[in-house]
This record gives sequence, C-alpha cells and structure tokens, in this order.
Amino acid sequence: MDTREWMLKRNCSLSPRQLGLAYLAVCTTSMLVATFFAASGAWYVLGFALVEQFAVGIAFLLYARHATDREHIALEENCLLVEVIQVEHVRQFRLDPRHTRVEPPESGSCGLVRLEANGTKVEIGRFLTEWKRRELARELNCALALQRYKQNSNFGF
Repeated sequence: MDTREWMLKRNCSLSPRQLGLAYLAVCTTSMLVATFFAASGAWYVLGFALVEQFAVGIAFLLYARHATDREHIALEENCLLVEVIQVEHVRQFRLDPRHTRVEPPESGSCGLVRLEANGTKVEIGRFLTEWKRRELARELNCALALQRYKQNSNFGF
C-alpha cells in the first residue's frame, strides 16, 4: 500500500530572507527620518525611532519563530503517523489506523480535528479554516475506512 500524506502549514507570506530585508528597509527608513529631525533639533524623535525598531524587531522575531510551524500526517499500512512541529519542538504520535477515531470540530466552533486511538489523543488542523478542518476530517475518515476495508479483504472477510 502506498502512503497517503497531508502537510498542514502556516500561510507565511515572507521567507526568513525576505523578512530580514523588510526589517532592514524599515530600520533604514526610520533612521533616515529620525536623523533628519534630530539634525533639525528634535532629538527625541531619534529615541522614538529606536523604540520603534526594537518593537518591530521583537514582532518580526516572533513571526519568524513560528514561520515553520506545521503538522504532518502520514497514513501507512500499519501506522497513522502525526507530527506536530511548533517552534522547532517536534511531537510525534503513532496511532493504529484500525482503531483510530476521527472527530470533526463541532459546528460553529473553533475546535480542532481530534484523532483518538488506544487512549492516545491528538488535535490537528491548527492552520486550517473551520471548513478545511471538516474537509480534512472527511478525508481522514475515508482514507482510514478504505484501509480497513483493504486489510479485511486481504484476510478473506
């Protein structure tokens, strides 16, 4: 049986290199304006520009730390592997696909898709809209049901 995979990632519009260039552009522009006003006698503008650059730098750093967050789901013959990567912290869950139950989010809620097998519970779909979470739950249910059917038909049931 071939592996079925889902990769769920953040929708990041800037790569780390682009983020650095954007920060450089913001800092350069801010310092040029602050230097002009400082030369005109308004020295306090320079202080505000430095505070602004520090705040923007912190915001960009937080953005960059979460830019690679993702969820990877792989359905293999005897394993449903779920990897949740957040700020480079990797959690792996190996679920038995024959006993995995998929619970879609409740209607109108911001809940995640829940996977449960043999006492292990995993929530997935952090980076999806509510509609896409429901679609993911349907796809997982169909893929798991198809795999169960194939395994049962191999045994002559």
